[in-house]
Amino acid sequence: MLRKRSKNGSSLFKEYFTILSLVILICFLILGISLTFFVQNYWEGERIKLLSENANSISETLVNLISSEHAQKNPSNAALMICNDLTMLSKAIDADIFVCDKNGGVVYCKEMRLSDMVLFTGACPIHQKYKLPPSIVNSLDESDYSGISTLDGVLPKKSFVYAAPIVLEGNTIGIVVAVQTVSDTMRPFILSILEIFGLSSLFALVVALITVYFMSYELTKPLRQMSAATKSYANGDFSARVTVTGNNEMADLAKAFNSMAKDLASLESSRRSFVANISHELKTPMTTIGGFIDGILDGTIADESKDSYLRIVSDEVKRLARLVTGMLNMSRIEIGEMNLKPREFDVAEMLFKTTVGFEQLVAKKGVEITGLDKIEPTEILADEDMIHQVIYNLVDNAVKFTPEGGNIDFKVFTDAQKVYISIRNTGAGIPAEECGKIFERFYKLDKSRSYDIKGAGLGLYICKSIVEMHGGQIKVSSAVNQHTEFSFWLPLKPRGSLS
Repeated sequence: MLRKRSKNGSSLFKEYFTILSLVILICFLILGISLTFFVQNYWEGERIKLLSENANSISETLVNLISSEHAQKNPSNAALMICNDLTMLSKAIDADIFVCDKNGGVVYCKEMRLSDMVLFTGACPIHQKYKLPPSIVNSLDESDYSGISTLDGVLPKKSFVYAAPIVLEGNTIGIVVAVQTVSDTMRPFILSILEIFGLSSLFALVVALITVYFMSYELTKPLRQMSAATKSYANGDFSARVTVTGNNEMADLAKAFNSMAKDLASLESSRRSFVANISHELKTPMTTIGGFIDGILDGTIADESKDSYLRIVSDEVKRLARLVTGMLNMSRIEIGEMNLKPREFDVAEMLFKTTVGFEQLVAKKGVEITGLDKIEPTEILADEDMIHQVIYNLVDNAVKFTPEGGNIDFKVFTDAQKVYISIRNTGAGIPAEECGKIFERFYKLDKSRSYDIKGAGLGLYICKSIVEMHGGQIKVSSAVNQHTEFSFWLPLKPRGSLS
C-alpha cells in the first residue's frame, strides 16, 4: 500500500527535482559567465603584457642603435634594421608594431621593408594615415600607455594598444606602438575555452541531474509513504508504517510518524474497547433490572421473593450510578474540567476512618488489619474529596480481594517533601503482565481468576489521574498467590497551580 505513489508525493518529488535542477543549471550558467569574464581579463592582461615586452624591446633596440656610430654613419642601414625587427616581431606575436615620432606620426613600420636588403622610402599606404591622439602622446611623458582602443578612430577595429616612449639622454625622441586586433585574437580563444567548458559541463550536468533525480526520489520517499499512510489511517487502518533509513532529520521524522501511528492505533483500540466495555457495562445491569421488574409486574416472581429481587435491582441501580459517576469524572479529568480545591487535612485520619467503614466486611471475612496503630497524624494540602476517593477505592479493592483469614497492612510515612501511603493485602496477586495495564480505562483482570466482575474498570484509572493531578505518582507491585501492594505519594506542599 505504501509503495503506491500518491499525487501529492509525486508533485513534491517533481517540485523538489525541478528546483534542484534549476539551481544546478543556474550555477553552471553563473560559472560559465564567471569563467568567460576571468578568462577575458586574463587574456587581455597577457596580450598587453606580450605587446609591452616587444614594444619595450624595440624601444631599447632603437636607443642602442641610434647611439651607435654605425647608425650615425649609415642611417639607411639603421632604418632597414629597425624595419626588419618590426617585421620579425610583428609576425612572431601576430601584431602590428610601428614607430612614431614624438608628435605621434608613424615613421617606421613593417610595410616599409621590401626585402631583407631593400627599404621602401616612400609613405606607407597603411600607416601614413595613423596618428596618435594627443591624449596618448601627452600621457607618455609620465608612463607607458596600455588599453583597448581605436585610438580615436585611427584603427579600423577595437584593438589592444601598448605605447612606450623612446627615451634618449632623458628626452623622448619617439614612440613605439604595438597593436593587436581584439577580435582576431581573443574571440577564438574565448570560444575554444567555452567549447571545452560546455562539453565538460554537459557531462557534469547529466551526472548531476541523474544524481539529483535519485536523491530527490529517496528524500521524498518517506513523505510519499506518510501520505499513503495517512490515507489508510483516515480509513481506519493504522497498520501502515514508514520505512526508517539513515540517522538524519528525515529519519527522526519517520520515527516520530511511526510513533504517532502506534499511539493512534492504541487510541483507536482503546476507543473500540471503550465502546464495547461501556456497552457491556450498561447492558448487563439494565437487562437484569428490566428482567426482574418485568417478572414482578407480570407475577412471574412470587410475592415472598419480591424484596430479594428488589434488593438486587437496587444494587444494579447503584452500580449504574457508580458507572455513570465514574464516566463523568473520567470525562471531566480528560477535558481538564476537574478543578482541585485544596485544603489542609490529616491524610492518616482519613485512611483510618475509611478503613473503619469496612469494619463489618473485614470482620465477616476474618481479615487481619495491621499498621493503622503505627500511623502518625500527617497534615497535607490537597483536594480532600478527591484524595478520599483514591483511598476509598484502594481500601475497597484490598478488602474485596483479600481472602478469608488474610491480612491488610497500612503504612504512612513522610520525608522532607512527600507523604507516602501504602496498602498491601495478601491474596491471589496480579500477574506481572497485568500490572502495567491495571491503571488503564475499563481494564479488568481475567474473570476466570475470580476477580471482581462487577466493577467497570474505571476506579484505578481515576485514582491514577487524581494522584497525578496533585503532582504525585501511584504504582502497584504484586507477587502471584502472595500479595498485592498499591502505593502512592503526594507532595506535602501543592504545586504552583494549587496555591
